Amino acid sequence: QVQLVESGGGSVQAGGSLRLSCAASGYTTSGYCMGWFRQAPGKERERVATIDSVGSINDANSVKGRFTISKDNAKNILYLQMYSLKPEDTAMYYCAADAGTSWEQRFGGNCWSRRASDFAYWGQGTQVTVSA
Repeated sequence: QVQLVESGGGSVQAGGSLRLSCAASGYTTSGYCMGWFRQAPGKERERVATIDSVGSINDANSVKGRFTISKDNAKNILYLQMYSLKPEDTAMYYCAADAGTSWEQRFGGNCWSRRASDFAYWGQGTQVTVSA
């Protein structure tokens, strides 16, 4: 059974940093498309960053240059390093994973193009609050 557990959220002032972690079990992060999403109250879930099975990364324009997604396949952990946080980054942050096709597991690709509804597995979320 695939399980994702996020941690690392908290409250920081604008300009601060946080690192979110997502511990995965029941599968290996190396073969999956994985991503971070966020959802603020009253808003739709937003895709923040993704990393595919071969390590190719994409991220949203709103976080480009400030957030970095990475994964440690040996530890089965997905990370989101966040710098220069802004009040508009305040949201519940979720990690997500999807196996994809055997081709995608082996060669990557088709990860950033996935919508939230295309991800099969989700964590419970971790809250990030940034004050001005």
